[in-house]
Amino acid sequence: MDYSQLFQFSSRRVLVIGAGSGIGREAALALNAHNAQVICADLNEEAAQETASMLGDTATAIKLNVLDQEAVQAAAEKYQDISALVFTAAMNVRKRIVDYTMDEFDKVVNLNLRASFSLIQAFAPRLAANGGGSIIGVASIRASVVEPGQSVYAATKAALVQLVRTAAAEFGEHAVRVNVIAPGVVETPLTAQIKANEEWYNAYANKSALGRWARPEEMAGAIVYLASDASSFVTGSVLSVDGGWTAIDGRFTPPN
Repeated sequence: MDYSQLFQFSSRRVLVIGAGSGIGREAALALNAHNAQVICADLNEEAAQETASMLGDTATAIKLNVLDQEAVQAAAEKYQDISALVFTAAMNVRKRIVDYTMDEFDKVVNLNLRASFSLIQAFAPRLAANGGGSIIGVASIRASVVEPGQSVYAATKAALVQLVRTAAAEFGEHAVRVNVIAPGVVETPLTAQIKANEEWYNAYANKSALGRWARPEEMAGAIVYLASDASSFVTGSVLSVDGGWTAIDGRFTPPN
């Protein structure tokens, strides 16, 4: 076993959906650094192209609306030679249950869960036909711990975990691995509302064992790991990258 090659992609192609910003962009950068040929996909084609330009000549950029099932199927057909798929697109509407509209409910469920299902349904059979590969989604600490105002988002992330586990069971015999990372609070456009409120921001920082928020690039290593040969026997798993958030209750520090 040549352990020096565990994280080398040797020009294998990887599709990163949501590569235009945040965790998706950092994942694309990190995979490229390990010699993957990255296809940067995003609803915002200009943002995807900006990421691709940061990676060099081996990267390409495409516009992809993950809510368009026909577009997802077409992408799976076009890029059926990929070794890994990473998808990060998500949204959150922070409201109490009684304040939620059904339109908001549908928007969150459609992007966070329906689109995830559509991507796995489209790409997993292609990876299986090619002898295997890796699919990586992005769940959240909210799949296991919640707070007021997180009902629909938390429900979709918990559902994503179970979806991924089921996909791992169904495609494992074809050497297709399916996993998620579960970030804590990360400084991305999705959390801009919290960052703008100093009290809220600091409360979240103090909740983790490390006493701070994560940077998007701190999620990239976990994604590279799950996409690489280093995780060849890892599937159906939730890899927490939360600074210890779910390991401690954080309510009170007893005196010495």
